[in-house]
Amino acid sequence: MIKVSESARNRLISLMQEENQKLDSAYVRVGVTSGGCSGLSYNLKLDTDLKEEDKLFEDAGVRILVDKKSFLYLIGTTLEYSGGLNGKGFSFNNPNAQRTCGCGESFAV
Repeated sequence: MIKVSESARNRLISLMQEENQKLDSAYVRVGVTSGGCSGLSYNLKLDTDLKEEDKLFEDAGVRILVDKKSFLYLIGTTLEYSGGLNGKGFSFNNPNAQRTCGCGESFAV
């Protein structure tokens, strides 16, 4: 399961509205690819296409898609959002990460 914090939910809804997408017909696709300082990088994008191999979760009214390979790395992760002066953007609170890079965009297991 992947969870969505309240701040991430609010920002995702705002982004969907900017893209003229509705909460009940759009998804947030979360994934992992090879690369980055620590070996694996997070991906996050809005999507409207549910694929057969996707795992579908819903938390805080947000529907999340994860491909099966990425799911193994993301079990128990919480998607966070910070809009403060020191940093702005989405971040992943991943209990599976053994180490992360300084910017928080990549990790290793």
